[in-house]
Amino acid sequence: MSERRGPWWGRRTGPTGSRAVCAFAVAAAVVLAATACGDSSEPAGRDAKDITLTITDNAIAGGKNSRSAEWIQNWVIPRFVEAQKAKGVTAKVTFVPSGVDDEQYKTKLALDLRARSGGDVISIDGIWVGEFAQAGYLNPLSEVAGAETDSWDGWAQIPEAVQGLGRFEEKRYAIPIGTDGRVLYYNRKLFAQAGLPADWQPRSWQEILDAGAKLKALPGVTPIQLNAGTAMGEATSMQGALPLLAGAGGEVYTAGKWTGATQPTRDMLDFYAKVYAGGLGDPLLQQEAKGRDKSFQRFAEGKIGILAEGDYFWRSVVEPKAGIAKMADRDSAVGYALIPAKNPGAGIRGQDFVSMSGGSVRTLNPHSKYPIQAFELLSFMHSAEAVKAELGDVPRITARTDVNDEVLAGDPMLKFVAGKVLPITAARPPLAVYPQVSVAIQEATAAVVGGKAPDAAAADYQKKLAGLVGGADNVTS
Repeated sequence: MSERRGPWWGRRTGPTGSRAVCAFAVAAAVVLAATACGDSSEPAGRDAKDITLTITDNAIAGGKNSRSAEWIQNWVIPRFVEAQKAKGVTAKVTFVPSGVDDEQYKTKLALDLRARSGGDVISIDGIWVGEFAQAGYLNPLSEVAGAETDSWDGWAQIPEAVQGLGRFEEKRYAIPIGTDGRVLYYNRKLFAQAGLPADWQPRSWQEILDAGAKLKALPGVTPIQLNAGTAMGEATSMQGALPLLAGAGGEVYTAGKWTGATQPTRDMLDFYAKVYAGGLGDPLLQQEAKGRDKSFQRFAEGKIGILAEGDYFWRSVVEPKAGIAKMADRDSAVGYALIPAKNPGAGIRGQDFVSMSGGSVRTLNPHSKYPIQAFELLSFMHSAEAVKAELGDVPRITARTDVNDEVLAGDPMLKFVAGKVLPITAARPPLAVYPQVSVAIQEATAAVVGGKAPDAAAADYQKKLAGLVGGADNVTS
């Protein structure tokens, strides 16, 4: 699952979703539409005094996501049971752990939900939400447990942009667990040598290119590392192409259509051309199987000036003690800035700055025998007290603003992401075909890095896109 399992617990962003499972889900959609969607009647079991609930997560004590598994078993369950007892309800809550590959977990969930079985509260990757919803596996929270799900006080603590991780077609399907954000990192020592400010905040793409031009004068330094090509995988899309697309005012999927060779797409590819054709980036690095890891090491060695990455880079890559590319002077040598729109106000929603986020979510099984109590359990797991308990003594960016304000006070970079980046972020479309679309985007950036004109690369991308998403009628050009 992406970064908690993605951003929360530090795994790097990678392609999410199996084509086989996606095809299975789409094929099942017609059958499930009549059998899995439920109805709008009163949720069952509202006044039940004896309930049984199950939590399902791809976590297991001593193995994958061990911290989450131990928290569910030793903190969530006993406290929730106690809270229910105080209300006169006898609750039996069981945790069904797993510790398998994400795609195996996804397949098992799909089969369970298709069979109208499985856990009552389920953890999934946020990018699976739309796919599962279209297949009829998930319903909006309000349809499962009633309109009161929209009045949960926790929503006020989760920025609207972050809530997007659990939304599909403007409806809430899940509560986000943790998330991340993309920024521009820069080496303050190299900036000083190039005559650039220590506290740098570009306000346009041109200002990034201008800084790169000054860094180019430093011997042995690659001015800008902007992930490109298929070797970088989903990191190309999430760290490079999609933030740039957002900065040009576009989204990869909007208003029910996929974005083809629009002006924002051409602008995004044109920026790649200016970086790589302009000699500000290393095109060979984008083709290497371990190119992303090498870019990390080069930045740590003072050989890259500007790097577009997620907060994972700060807390797990250049972390002074345990990072994979340790920087003892990280806190003083590494600067970070918001990713600017192409020009002020040109980003999505009229923003001056943009970002992209991913993360896991928790949702409800639409076939729960006790849906109202299942939502009580779900919301209890996302209360401020519970979220802090799951974190323990390891500060991470959560979905909740109040928790972030407290636990990130000692880490200015993570506090910066939580306070400045999350309110302006965006998410990938949670649809089964997205991973294939992402590869097409990666191929378009590779073509530009290889010398193809941005307009030609955009046209090629649109043709591929139409073939992936069911024809030109589903593409905006």
